[in-house]
Amino acid sequence: MPQLTKILIANRGEIACRIQRTAQALGYRTVAVYSDADTQSLHVQMADEAVHIGPSPVHQSYLNIETIINAAKLSGADAIHPGYGFLSENPHFARACQHANLTFIGPSVEAIELMGSKRQSKLAMLEAGVPCIAGYQGSAQDDTTLQQQAERIGYPLMIKASAGGGGRGMRLVHHPKDLLNNLHTARSEAKNAFGSDELILEQALIDPRHVEIQLFGDSHGNLIYLGERDCSIQRRHQKVIEEAPCPVMTPALRQAMGEAALKAGRAVNYVGAGTVEFLLDRHGQFYFLEMNTRLQVEHPVTELITGLDLVDWQLQIAAGQTLPLTQADVTLSGHAMEVRLYAEDPAQGFLPQTGDVLRWEPAAGVRIDHGVLEGQRISPFYDPMLGKIIAHGATREEARRKLLRAVEDTVLLGVATNRQLLADMLKHPDFIAGDFSTGFIAEHFNEVLPQTASNDQLALAAALFYTHSTDQHPQALAGWRNTASVPCTYRLEVNGEIHSVSADPLPLTTDGRYATVVLNGIRRRIAYHLDGNQLWLPGLTVTNRTQQVASRQADASSGTVKAPMDGAIVDVRVCAGDSVTKGQLLLVLEAMKMEHPLTAGIDGVIKGVQVIAGDQVRNRQVLLEIE
Repeated sequence: MPQLTKILIANRGEIACRIQRTAQALGYRTVAVYSDADTQSLHVQMADEAVHIGPSPVHQSYLNIETIINAAKLSGADAIHPGYGFLSENPHFARACQHANLTFIGPSVEAIELMGSKRQSKLAMLEAGVPCIAGYQGSAQDDTTLQQQAERIGYPLMIKASAGGGGRGMRLVHHPKDLLNNLHTARSEAKNAFGSDELILEQALIDPRHVEIQLFGDSHGNLIYLGERDCSIQRRHQKVIEEAPCPVMTPALRQAMGEAALKAGRAVNYVGAGTVEFLLDRHGQFYFLEMNTRLQVEHPVTELITGLDLVDWQLQIAAGQTLPLTQADVTLSGHAMEVRLYAEDPAQGFLPQTGDVLRWEPAAGVRIDHGVLEGQRISPFYDPMLGKIIAHGATREEARRKLLRAVEDTVLLGVATNRQLLADMLKHPDFIAGDFSTGFIAEHFNEVLPQTASNDQLALAAALFYTHSTDQHPQALAGWRNTASVPCTYRLEVNGEIHSVSADPLPLTTDGRYATVVLNGIRRRIAYHLDGNQLWLPGLTVTNRTQQVASRQADASSGTVKAPMDGAIVDVRVCAGDSVTKGQLLLVLEAMKMEHPLTAGIDGVIKGVQVIAGDQVRNRQVLLEIE
């Protein structure tokens, strides 16, 4: 049996922190790795030791196998935990660990290799008798073959990167005329994200549930499943809300899906933590989607209903021990629910956001897995997920109610997030009833409007600007009252709109982080952060324009195309002098692992292009101009 003493965690953010908590509690030493962007990150501060592995871009740091292996050797680590994402499902990395005599905390190279290919894994599942969706998983990858196979399968269909995950390299195509463009985009995204542009095609199941089975195997031939998770609430094919058990699960269906998952695991002699994902239709038929040969983001909901620590199990299995339980010993208790907190703006099509975390106070009373520090910068180099809020209850409704309160009480100011949308989804009648599918967000939250400022919020903002302008030490203030000497009107900008706000008397006390205010006879405590003329309230950013002349920033509709976030230009489709039409693709920006097309807002002629492919750009930087 391998002797594990020091574990290097080849990851970052919340999952690196989560692995460290269990590893350290079990007596292991931990080693963090970090890029330039993560020098002051929480996972680095938590670790016993840390090794710098390179510049911020992932291919120069967290995806650099040689550098990470060298970091393990330098630190004297004898095992590597890959977490999820990055190199966790990379067979070359697992093989490199073997060659360096490092214990890879995960399955065999062969299992990773097979299940990492959607094409090869589907062929293997068909052979193993696991139900699969009709599609094309052949080796011929030319456009003509894929067009012919698409006609055979029929529309709508899904294009999927064979090596992909997390929604990257995935496209839903409804009409034959859209196939070629989507094939090319999927190939490009897959190549950039996974190093392989191999694709598969599948018949699209419209609005199924996404249900997955948690597997665990040991090196002694034992393999069990630990119930299921429902991960149907998704946007851009990425999960947002997960829960266990599935609201529509029956004992018979659970057993059937569990046995199908075991067939999948046995086909590759699976060892360690793995998840077999299925699509479940409204008639109770389920189909193999993929197998993830790693710990899942949503593993906490399984931990809460089983009372198990899956990272503890991973470490035991890696050390050569047998599974702590048999299938008959597995029991499920209560209900658990999790939401993913993303740095993104739902009102801009879930566009990832960058910026500084000015305030961070996670809610009490629930489990929150995160890697966030107040003052850190959310960079464009990594996934926009900041953390997970997880609640457990005796019933689904209790878990939902606890989770909703925790989401509403969590404070994160400085960067736009999906927090309000998460709360709105948890309150939706269909979600409360458990009646939803993967089409839930598209059906009910297809158009998320920017949050508008209420009169109460504007009154509070005016009061805070006044209070901080009259005393640079707000902790000493007991409150304020409007008098004839106080400016009677503030000009406050919210989402580009100017509001004139009368500074009416407003009972207010503040400690610099929270304002206690009486609004409409109700006393409330509201988090805020104020820096000069900029004020952040939950879900709202307010700028004080009282002393400024109102101005409007040029945007795409006036001919100026600006970067919607920090990122890298991966494609420039036009040159100076080109004629373009409204809606035409001009540039492609890559940020937070996704490609974002930037299109013309008007008809015209390209006046100038300020960037080339490969340029790193900042949020709101001018990229090109149309006249």
